Amino acid sequence: MSGHDFHVHGAHEHALEHEAQHGPGLAQYVAIFTAVLSTVGAIVSYQGGATQNAAMLDKNEAVLKKTQASDQWNFYQAKSSKGHLMELALDLAPAEKQAGYKAQIEKYGLEKQAIKKQAEALEALSMQANERSEQAMHPHHHLAQAMTLIQIAIALASITALTRVRWLFALAGLAAVGGMGLWALALAA
Repeated sequence: MSGHDFHVHGAHEHALEHEAQHGPGLAQYVAIFTAVLSTVGAIVSYQGGATQNAAMLDKNEAVLKKTQASDQWNFYQAKSSKGHLMELALDLAPAEKQAGYKAQIEKYGLEKQAIKKQAEALEALSMQANERSEQAMHPHHHLAQAMTLIQIAIALASITALTRVRWLFALAGLAAVGGMGLWALALAA
């Protein structure tokens, strides 16, 4: 009997032999799939945050320029009111004092022109910053949708690993493809 030894394999050795004969199992594919998607998801998430921050900075600049323009329009209105008071004073003043009022009216008119140009320039800068903000937000929506689909794919892959239901893995793949497509759309924008 010494030539017929009986050898029992451990669970680990059995798993190694099984993998060597049949290749990697579903769990390994799911693990690689989720690792790759997690990496892509981190990149998409970063890009989404970066575009949102850029949009907010541009929106803040638009609000700042709009406020500065509003200040200039208020200053314009003040000069206009002073000019109207000088016109009233001119109508009521005796002839020897009218020259001073005419000079004041002319001064306020020139100041109003300069203030108006500055207010209009600030409004144009505000509109440009607002447009940049809108453009920056456009890819953000695609990135957010892409991230959602990637997270769904990771969740479905995790359920696949637990239940070993292969059609869930196919569904996870579809969600991943959709997420990648939206990511590509965002990059193209």
